[in-house]
Amino acid sequence: MLKKSAVLLTVSFALLLSAAAPDKQEFKAPALQNPQSWTMVVVPDIQSYIRRIQCNGILDMMLTWVVHQKKNLNIQQVLFTGDLVYYNQIGVPARGVTDLIGKEQWKATSSLLERLDNKLPYILCTGNHDYGERTAENRLTNFNEFFKTDRNPLSREQLVECGPNTFGVRTLENAAYEFTAPAPDGRKFLVITLQFAPAEEQLKWAKKIADTPRFANHIGILLTHSYMYANGKRIEKEKYGVNKRHGGQTGEQIFRKLVYPAKNIRLVVCGHVCAPEDWSKAVGFAVDKNSSGKTVSQMVFNTQAIGGGFSGSGGDGWLRLLEFMPDGKTVKATTFSPYFAISPRTCHLAWKTDARNEFTFTIE
Repeated sequence: MLKKSAVLLTVSFALLLSAAAPDKQEFKAPALQNPQSWTMVVVPDIQSYIRRIQCNGILDMMLTWVVHQKKNLNIQQVLFTGDLVYYNQIGVPARGVTDLIGKEQWKATSSLLERLDNKLPYILCTGNHDYGERTAENRLTNFNEFFKTDRNPLSREQLVECGPNTFGVRTLENAAYEFTAPAPDGRKFLVITLQFAPAEEQLKWAKKIADTPRFANHIGILLTHSYMYANGKRIEKEKYGVNKRHGGQTGEQIFRKLVYPAKNIRLVVCGHVCAPEDWSKAVGFAVDKNSSGKTVSQMVFNTQAIGGGFSGSGGDGWLRLLEFMPDGKTVKATTFSPYFAISPRTCHLAWKTDARNEFTFTIE
């Protein structure tokens, strides 16, 4: 009787373990679907990796992985969606929120991005947390102290022009970059980055750049922090001081005044919006037509509250990989975490393959 009970107990325990075990899929490392493709990497808002020293290492791992994948994925460009720090100018650490004062956060960001300097070109945009004391109460920022035009030679090679910021100074807050996709694609790309909640003068500057005859046949990409919700609806109202007192434009205004009338802007990339552990409010995709009847794809990608909410890991290492196929029109979007991929115990979690995170779109 005792032996029979032991057998039943063993079988029951085995069944319990089987039921509790995750449904692991065979891990496949990132690779190009077509060997002639090339990749653009999107890094979501990094502020939550920066605000806690123990989370800095996750961002370091992400950027190190990107550099190591340069050849394997034929990476041509890296885009950052803004909020490069958590608080721009606080003078003492905010208890329970961050270990670092404002300048220390900027130093941490600058140090971590050194991983990419002289290795890959990258483009930054500023977010609401990068201005004011805590979050865009005004237009003062430490961004320009740490990210000057001569910082990364590979980005400088692509830099076309810097636009004036709120104080009339030409900085990387508003900038235009040009690069040519590798063969067989060979298309020319124009990337315009705009500061958080750009004012009318920044939109006019960007429109002038987009309308320049030299760029008429380029594929235009707009990189700006706040533009669209994950449900595809553009942001129509913001609560920040720069919106209320400094003429900051919302996502809907950016679309109407720049994206819609520009003939060559075909892709918009942004961050900003998210909710704790809710992918449906952190990533999204929408398509609209511009004034010329061409399709404009619009993408929001901000995973900073995935992985424990706003007090968690900082985002669980998620990256958006955009593979530009050699047919010159198809782009495959995938979502991958080097953070999960590094361990055999967690690598089965390294891909998000639902429709929000793995999809295909076209730029024709």
